[in-house]
Amino acid sequence: MPDVNSDRAKVGAGGAAEAQAGLTAAEVAERLQAALGEAVVEVQAPLPTRCYVTVKPEHIADAAGFLYEKLGARYVVGGGTDQREKDGTFLVTHFFALDQAHIYLALHSKVDGDNPRLPSIVPRVPAANWAEREIYDTVGVECVGHPDPRRLVLPDDWPEGVFPLRSDFRFDEKPPAAEWAEHSHPWDALEGASPPSPRLHFHEPPEGATVVPIGPFFPVLEEPAHFRVFVDGERVVGCDYRGFYNHRGIEKLGVSDLTYNQIPFIAERICGICGFVHSTTYCQAVEEAAGIEVPPRARFIRSIILELERVHSHMLWFGIAGHIIGFDTVLMQTWRMREPLMWLCERITGSRKTYGMNIVGGVRRDLPKELYPDILRVLADIEREWLALYDAIPGDTTLMARVKDCCVLTHDEAVRMAATGPTARGSGVAIDVRGDHPYAAYDQLSFRKCVYPDGDVLSRVLVRLDETIHAIELIREALEKMPDGPIVAEIKEPIPPGLQAMSAVEAPRGEVFHWVLTGENNRPARWRVRAPTYANLQNVPAMIQGDTLGDVLIGIGSFDPCFSCTERMEVVDAESGSVRVYTQEELAKLATERRR
Repeated sequence: MPDVNSDRAKVGAGGAAEAQAGLTAAEVAERLQAALGEAVVEVQAPLPTRCYVTVKPEHIADAAGFLYEKLGARYVVGGGTDQREKDGTFLVTHFFALDQAHIYLALHSKVDGDNPRLPSIVPRVPAANWAEREIYDTVGVECVGHPDPRRLVLPDDWPEGVFPLRSDFRFDEKPPAAEWAEHSHPWDALEGASPPSPRLHFHEPPEGATVVPIGPFFPVLEEPAHFRVFVDGERVVGCDYRGFYNHRGIEKLGVSDLTYNQIPFIAERICGICGFVHSTTYCQAVEEAAGIEVPPRARFIRSIILELERVHSHMLWFGIAGHIIGFDTVLMQTWRMREPLMWLCERITGSRKTYGMNIVGGVRRDLPKELYPDILRVLADIEREWLALYDAIPGDTTLMARVKDCCVLTHDEAVRMAATGPTARGSGVAIDVRGDHPYAAYDQLSFRKCVYPDGDVLSRVLVRLDETIHAIELIREALEKMPDGPIVAEIKEPIPPGLQAMSAVEAPRGEVFHWVLTGENNRPARWRVRAPTYANLQNVPAMIQGDTLGDVLIGIGSFDPCFSCTERMEVVDAESGSVRVYTQEELAKLATERRR
């Protein structure tokens, strides 16, 4: 097994390490103030690792540029908050991570509610592309100067001028479809017709190139996504993407009628694999905002379940990756190996997948000591078979021909577009939330980063193979060090409004990030979520550029994309071949009849 701590693996953003060396959140704020002067309106540094800076809207690009260019900060995500009822403004926030200094920073700006516009930061921070498009889609704040202000998260038939995250839009409201939607589709513009909205167009391919559509439904993509791949012969010369077919309004639900302790069970539904990741990230944000001290035993239990989730996720991914390249033996074997782990998860949590374990302040169930031997036995069996699989890969010439030097994402491009997780670490970017921003019990465990520098599919495979073994090591260590004591903190006082906190967890696919702004009536006023695929998808054009068309699917699959679970259903009559789409009301009626 390769030494992941060798010099070959010690690759990182050296410039960022030098710029961030020894910095605290307060010192970062001081540097921003020195650089921007009166443009900085307010600074808060409640913890050495957390910083909240508010700047005048006309200076948002200067502040973001300083963080990115001078301090080597990594862009995480952005979001908008409707505060017009409070002070007549929209709050626009861009979140950054200074990984070497272990700091998360929120860059706020208050925009006039009657003229919601401010400069785009994308010319300075390219990875903010999608976030700014989403800010307009959801709250209607225009980022002036954005190079590609197309619709991102809203459906094609969503009416213009309706913004779902504004406070005057109810969580259960369903606007009428745009007038043109009953008679045409924006994709008709590909045939020469004018699109109904300039925000619904596709990018044109380079001259002489052919468009090859992959999706929205495609055999090896289990969820809908539409990649328009531009090819010259067999060589990829560009790519355009349309996604978000499964946007379910999770953030809107989080600021509707749900209380703080109901949201973890919604958060677990964000991702089909990383349920415990999202509920942990959300709970940690609320706990940090409210100053709730989670008991040590609960922190260890969280770490154990997070690593169990990592193991079964990587095993699932490896099987799917084998299926994509026609190596179904890998699919059958890894999913067979995974099944005892799923049974174990059910014994620990009551569920094979969506665990229902987290609440604000700790966990709902203890981890009894009588389960420890079974946990160790299952992990030992998986480790033995996983190492055999690991040893077999270099000798499989067919497999190596498909994954080595395939779909290379360079280190510089991964940094520029803020890749995360195994996608980043497979390109030599040595970031991992468990080490850079420790949470749960990771500061008490012997954590190490698994990094490979070549940026190809093979590197991303090796990162996950290493991490699976390391996750087993971390679980064993956590069981050995498990402290006694309570599993949930007693919360005696209501959580006051107006507090904010950022939280991140290293999911199997990469960094999951949540921001919570506390509100009235035991509910958050704003909940912003970013899953790792949101960041990694933006790296697809660079990753597949110059490769052959046959390599595109394993390239996309190599960062384990999660597009979430579909909410629509097409039914095909096997005899007539007719197709129909069931409405939400029809599905509800069918479900009711079936229960009867």
